[in-house]
Amino acid sequence: MQIEVNGATKDVNPEQSLYEIIESLGLNPKAVVAQRNGDIIDRQAYREVHLQEGDKLELIHFVGGG
Repeated sequence: MQIEVNGATKDVNPEQSLYEIIESLGLNPKAVVAQRNGDIIDRQAYREVHLQEGDKLELIHFVGGG
């Protein structure tokens, strides 16, 4: 199925949880804030959330540095 991630179309397995999708993008789910269709998703729910065709996902990840 296709979803939009940070403005880009991505093909994902519909059986993957949000947690697994974040990992597949090379990001650490513990360091990512996820917003689906304008709603922020509680990080504790990432493993239970499954996206639908056409969902718009915004991922914000934090990096350290100086």
